[in-house]
Amino acid sequence: MSRLKEQYQNEITKAMIEKFGYKNIMEVPKLDKIVVNMGVGEAKENAKVLEAAIKDMETITGQKAVPTRAKNSIANFRLREGQAIGCKTTLRGEKMYDFADRLINLALPRVRDFRGVSADSFDGRGNYALGIKEQIIFPEIEYDKVDKVRGMDIIFVTTAKTDEEARELLRLFGMPFVK
Repeated sequence: MSRLKEQYQNEITKAMIEKFGYKNIMEVPKLDKIVVNMGVGEAKENAKVLEAAIKDMETITGQKAVPTRAKNSIANFRLREGQAIGCKTTLRGEKMYDFADRLINLALPRVRDFRGVSADSFDGRGNYALGIKEQIIFPEIEYDKVDKVRGMDIIFVTTAKTDEEARELLRLFGMPFVK
């Protein structure tokens, strides 16, 4: 069992019950899944770029990534419906906690001029979105083998009903929010 999951089951649950006064332990919000998404616009012209992005994402998450396709055609962007333009992976269970642990404790502190992540990126339903500008902050990525620096979106989906509950849950996990 990952260190973060054990911590969740013990300390975080107690702290959440204490702060929000839940009557039942099943009311306590928990991390449901983490979705990692990478949009690769250059994939329209060169399919090898998408393959490299998928390989990077699989290295970072430790799980197979699936290509995402365009939902509709946009002539100005030279984009056709069904064309592969990115990749994503959904992490649950043990891999989710391992990824969250690596992101919070290893990758985010490696960001240049890092002062914390925005506390305003909640969607109103208890989910948190985080954008990363470069994949090289993850220790699994070898800097010399990177063909191009790409960013990605990381979405933390929680069972929290409000943003305040979700913010407290992620803060207890160790998410470094800006003060």
